[in-house]
Parts: sequence; C-alpha cells; structure tokens
Amino acid sequence: MTPPSPGIPWRKSLLVRLLLTSVAIAVLSVGATAWLAVQITTRAVQEERGQVLSDDSTILRKLSGFAATHADWTGVQSTVRTLSRTMDRRIALTSANGRPIADSAAPGIALPVRASAAVDPLSTDTYTEPGAQLVGIDPRVVGPYLLPRAEREQVKALAEKRLACMRRYGSNGSIGRVPGGRTVIITDGGEASVPTQCADGALNTPTLTEKRALFVLSALTEACLDREPKHATLKGKAVPFAPGRVSIPAHGNVRWVGGNQQTQSCVDSATRKQLDPYVAPRASLYLGNLRQQPAGFDLSPANKAKIFGVTGLVLAITVAMTTVVAIRLVRPLRALTAAAQQPPQQHARVAVTTKDETGYLAAAFNDLTARREQMESQRKAMVSDIAHELRTPLTNIRGWLEVTRDGLLDPDPGLIASLHDEALLLQHIIDDLQDLAAVDAGTLRLHREPVGVDELVAQVVSAHSTRAEASGIRLLTRTDPGLWLDADPVRMRQALGNLVANALRHTPTDGTVTVIAQPAGDLAVLTVEDTGDGIAPEDLPHVFERFWRAEKSRSRRTGGSGLGLSIVRQFVEAHGGTVTADSEPGTGAVFTVRLPRRPDPDSPSQ
Repeated sequence: MTPPSPGIPWRKSLLVRLLLTSVAIAVLSVGATAWLAVQITTRAVQEERGQVLSDDSTILRKLSGFAATHADWTGVQSTVRTLSRTMDRRIALTSANGRPIADSAAPGIALPVRASAAVDPLSTDTYTEPGAQLVGIDPRVVGPYLLPRAEREQVKALAEKRLACMRRYGSNGSIGRVPGGRTVIITDGGEASVPTQCADGALNTPTLTEKRALFVLSALTEACLDREPKHATLKGKAVPFAPGRVSIPAHGNVRWVGGNQQTQSCVDSATRKQLDPYVAPRASLYLGNLRQQPAGFDLSPANKAKIFGVTGLVLAITVAMTTVVAIRLVRPLRALTAAAQQPPQQHARVAVTTKDETGYLAAAFNDLTARREQMESQRKAMVSDIAHELRTPLTNIRGWLEVTRDGLLDPDPGLIASLHDEALLLQHIIDDLQDLAAVDAGTLRLHREPVGVDELVAQVVSAHSTRAEASGIRLLTRTDPGLWLDADPVRMRQALGNLVANALRHTPTDGTVTVIAQPAGDLAVLTVEDTGDGIAPEDLPHVFERFWRAEKSRSRRTGGSGLGLSIVRQFVEAHGGTVTADSEPGTGAVFTVRLPRRPDPDSPSQ
C-alpha cells in the first residue's frame, strides 16, 4: 500500500478513510443481509405451517362481506384498521390497476411482493362455509332482492304459520333469516320433510320486490340466450323465471329450476351482471406483518461458520478492491498537489491520464495554469505599456524644463502651451488607469438617472466639434427623438466621447464621422461610423484590449493611449449593454453600443 503524503496523518489520509468506509459498509451489508434472511425465512416457515392462515381467512371473509354490502370501497379504511388491530396483521387493499384503496400501515411502506387473495363476492363465496373459499356468488350480495320491512314481516308470518302447521303433524324445524331479509324454515330433511298439508307454496312465492328483481334478471337472461344461436328457440317458449321455474333456497340466491348447462350459464352471467352495481369493485388483498416479530430461529454451528466465512470473504474482496481504486484515485491527486506546490513562475502542469473526475480535475488545473500564465504575461505587458505611456510625456516635460533651466530657451507662451499639453496627456492616462482600476476592483459607482439619447449625443458632438473642424473632418449626427436610457450621464458621455475621439484620430482630412442613435425593440443602439482606413480582420478581436494598437506609429502620432476602447467596454457592460466593432480595411470602422431602453419619463402612461 502506498503510504500517505508526507505531513498528512494516517487518520486523515484519503486512502485510509476510503478503506475504513468500505469495511464499515461491507460489515453492515453482510450483517443486514444475514438478519433479513433469518427474518424472511422464519416468517415464511411460520406461514407455511399455517400459523396465520386462520386469521387471514377471517380477514378475507369480513372484507368480502363489506364488498358484498357496499357499492364501493368508501369507508373501508376504518374496517381495515379495526381488523388490523384485532388480528395483529398488516392489511392493505388495492384496485385491479394497483391503486391503493386502504392500508393499515403508515404511508410510504411498500406492499408485500404478492397479493394474498382477491376480494370479489361475485366470484368467491366465503360466507357459506367459514374458513373456505367456494366458487359462486357470496349470499350476502342481495342487491335488488333486499326485502323492505313490510315484506320481511309478511314472509316471517308465513314462515311462522308453516312451522306451526309442521309441528301439528309431528315435524319440527327452526326459523332463520337469510341476508336478503327472507325468513326461512330450517329442517334436517329440507323441503321433503315438510308435511303435504303444510306445503302450500306461499312461503316460497316471490314477494313484490323479488318479482321486480326477477323480471330484470329474466330480461338479462333472455338477452344472453339470444346471443346463443342454438338456444334461440327457447325465447317465447320457456321464459326463464315463469311461475314454477323459480327456486329461492335457504341461502337466498335465486336459481333456475331445470334447463341445461348453457341455460344455467346464462342465468349465472345475468345474475352477476344484475348484482354488479351493488358490490364494491374487485380488489387485491395484501397481508403482512404489522410489526417486527421475534425471529424464533437459531443458527446451527454449521450455518454460523458459513455466515462468518462469507463475511470474511466479502471483507477481503472489499478491502482489495478499495485499495486498488483508492490508489488509482490518490495518485493523480498527489500529482496535482506536487504541481500546485511548485514555484508560481514555473507554471507546472500535470499529465491527464484518465477520463474520470480526477482527469477532469487535472485538465481544469492545467487550464487554470494556462490562464494564470497568460494573465502573468498580460500583467507584464501592461506594466511595460504603462511605463512606456507615462515615460513619453514625462520625458518631454523634463526635457523642456531642463532646457529652460539651463537658459537655452525662454519660457514663451508656446513652450508653456506644449508643457501644458503634455501634462494633460499625462493626466488623461492616469484618469483612464484609475477608471479601469475601479472597474477591476468592483468599486465603480454608477449614478443612474433618466438620460435622453439625443441630448447625450449633442453634448458629445459639441465637445469634439472644435477638434473635428481643426482636422477638416465632418462630424454628423442622426438621432431618433424620444429615446431614453437609465444611465450615469457622466460615464455614458465619457464612453461615447472615447468612441468619437477614436474615430476622429483614425479618420483622414475631408473624412466623415457619423453618430447614429435609433431604437431596436427594447434596446437603444448608438453607432459611431468613420471613413478611415478600417481595421484588419485579425485585429478586430483585440481592439477592446488594454494598450493594444493596430499601428504603433500611427497611435503614437495621434496621441492615443490604448485605454479608451477598453474603458468604453467596461462602462457599457456596467450598464448592462454590449459594444462591438465591425470593419473592412479601406472602408472605415463601425462601433455599435447596445443598451437597455427605458420609457420616456414624460410619457402620459408613466
């Protein structure tokens, strides 16, 4: 293993921390996996032995009863919670498409992998034989066959009359009530044990409510038979629920008496269709642990040896893989550290050997080094340029003063004017440098106020008109009225003035400099055009750089410091605008400033 870098304690080494983290994760993973395996295995064994089957059957029976007596699942949540507390089980219901209906567990807890049963009282009977699931309709689904109170009392009276008659003839039985509300007589021998004198048929005659429901069922059955070509002859000859063809057994379901298998199939299909609006939709029932149960599972010595062996193997593999990965990760970081510790003037770089995060970091470090080297070169060039710019006026002033001091020249007005011009040039360079320093330091303060563009252009042109006339250059303007800016008027005059001064310096006699101001959507566009020699395409990207000149001799002759255009860019960008330069050699140059407009402060809408 590669030792950590000198001066870094072992406990703070990235390699050591990666190893310790991997070991901790491996231990936790193996332990958690073993614990979960024991828990899952124990619970699976308990369920296979039937320790919870009885409770699950009761839960299914009660939820099927709820579905049989409700048209939807509204209100089932309270039933689910009550059953969950009673049976100490987690209970959850979902619709056929998986949408949650009710759950006794807290939100966010995942459902068991598989559903325990389907709750569908139209297909499964959990009522007739408790603990069993029979194929058929749950008797608790009564729907339109539910008798009102008056009819229940009527049927009850008929049942009591028949039971009294049976007892007079030596037969016995008891009275019961099916879910639909019909009272029935329960005997050991069924209908065959009823004495002939008592079998008047009144008790089994459908009531008015049942007749209405049977009429609908008959129509549904006939429609089903119509779809069966080989049974089409039955229509009109054997109405399914005509008198003598109906049986209402003790569990309350209506059955067709007689007929073949196809006919009974249509009866069953029609019955389910008739009862479907009265039952809750089919749902999936999920049953699980309400809370963690004791494992109740002891590991044998052999199983313990297997677990410890696998754990040791996982730890060994984890440590080996982490060591390899950590070394590959730490090596480029150490190379970066060594490069960063080199003297700044060496501009050390590192080799990019990978395409992962460390590779990107090494590439970013090299880019940073390249930018630092470029900035250092620019700094040196800037210092040299500043020294050169300041040396020229200072040398002139010193030379004239020394000549005057030695008595070789009288201080006439022309000499004083020349010295004054050199001092102004020196002051101008110092002011420009001060402005750029304020921008670089972030201390430039803008005093914004509404500024009319036409007035701004007029002031700048007026300030440079004398120089333009002296040079024989036409200085023209073309502005749109009502164009306003939210800007610092002093800084904007300085920026636009620098562009005009630059154009005048590079425009020959009889040339033209034009200042244009016009709107462009939400922007105010100020353009300074000249008819000078223009700028070469390779020089355009550099015109806004400090102390940059396309022609040193011409710039020195015309008196430019190389800072004016740089100041223009800084001031325009401080106002949220942009400045660009376009030119073709021999046709002049065009400088365009784009700034955000502001509404006319004198407009009635303001």
